[in-house]
Amino acid sequence: MTESESSSTSSVYLSERFARRLRRRRGRERFLRGAGIGAVVIALGMLAVLFTSIVLQGDSAFLQTRIGLDVDVDLETLGVESAEPESLEEGSYRSLLHQALYDRFGRPDSREARDQLTSMISSQANHRLRDRVLSNPDLIGQNRRIWLPASSEVDLIAKGAVPRDLAESDRLASDQVLDWMSELRDAGDLKTVFNTDFFTSTDSRKPEVAGIRGAIIGSALMLLVTLVTALPVGLAAAVYLEEFAPKNRWTEIIDLNIRNLAAVPSILFGLLGLAVFVRLFGMPRSTPLVGGLVLALLVLPTIIIAARAAIQAVPPSLREAAEQLGASRMQTTFLTVLPNALPGILTGTIISMAEALGETAPLLMIGMVSFISEMPTDFTDSAAPLPVLVYLWSTSPERGFVEKTAAAILVLLAFLLIMNALAIWLRMRTQRRG
Repeated sequence: MTESESSSTSSVYLSERFARRLRRRRGRERFLRGAGIGAVVIALGMLAVLFTSIVLQGDSAFLQTRIGLDVDVDLETLGVESAEPESLEEGSYRSLLHQALYDRFGRPDSREARDQLTSMISSQANHRLRDRVLSNPDLIGQNRRIWLPASSEVDLIAKGAVPRDLAESDRLASDQVLDWMSELRDAGDLKTVFNTDFFTSTDSRKPEVAGIRGAIIGSALMLLVTLVTALPVGLAAAVYLEEFAPKNRWTEIIDLNIRNLAAVPSILFGLLGLAVFVRLFGMPRSTPLVGGLVLALLVLPTIIIAARAAIQAVPPSLREAAEQLGASRMQTTFLTVLPNALPGILTGTIISMAEALGETAPLLMIGMVSFISEMPTDFTDSAAPLPVLVYLWSTSPERGFVEKTAAAILVLLAFLLIMNALAIWLRMRTQRRG
């Protein structure tokens, strides 16, 4: 074999070997690309299933069934002698509602039938009627059409959450109640409207009138404490560690501990808050003040890490230019570095607040798990934040709280999406300004 033939054979062999290696490489690339696309599709599919199941369970909670009754507001039925506010407040408004039902359907002979009839109206309806009469005493002596919330059993059946064709023992409403509901609907006295009580009322033992307003206010107060506490401390720590602290073994140990704290389970921060804020300092339990401080401890490492990463991302040339112009270290940091690091700092802070909003375990450890029916007005009032309210409703045995739990989860997810969208918008806006 001549030298040219040998060289040609070697070139062909190398070409074939290179082609095989290239085919294998491209095959691995196609496999990895397909695996990545498949993983994304599976993740999106699971998210779609999750959101669909939550929406299907919770969409009916945004509707409320109301019953219209002609109520004769007279002092004799109320059991009071005068129309003074003090007397009206002590009146028996339940008797007014029962009498209105008897006037509408007739008074049943048996006690069981009377209980079934009167249970069609929410037990909280008498309080609504009392508040309306107290705010408008001119109703005394008049017969007015008043729309009142139906009981949870009637509400679920009217909205289709509980099928009418179930066995009587399974649907928690008798056949007689279904007949009365049909009569009311045919007469236009039974309607389903948007559930404003869900957004304007506080928590209640009765699912048909339970709302999330108190939980939203409690969450807002708690996040305000968290933001005011964690942001200044976290930003100051990040600036010191990146711009002023000497690079030695101690700063390495501090950096390592900060990163380890970011991975600590959240319930341990609840135990720390219980030991320090509640037992050591004697702060009131189940308040936005203590809850905000505990969540501040939780998100502080995340804010420090995000702020340090944003400061590190500032080009060194900006620091050098500021120093060449005669700026001091302090001026360079606060007039050049921090403004350019602001997008990353804002993004990390808002995402940390979103993380704090969804936390439940540390709040349970400091006692924020009790039933709170009053609206919180300041940082020391008892409150149940939205994640805790979801937990409380999910453990309730009443069927009406199933849809309320899913609806509260949807509201919580909406807040989280809004906060993440706000982080993206602020980052883009500050980057364009820069």
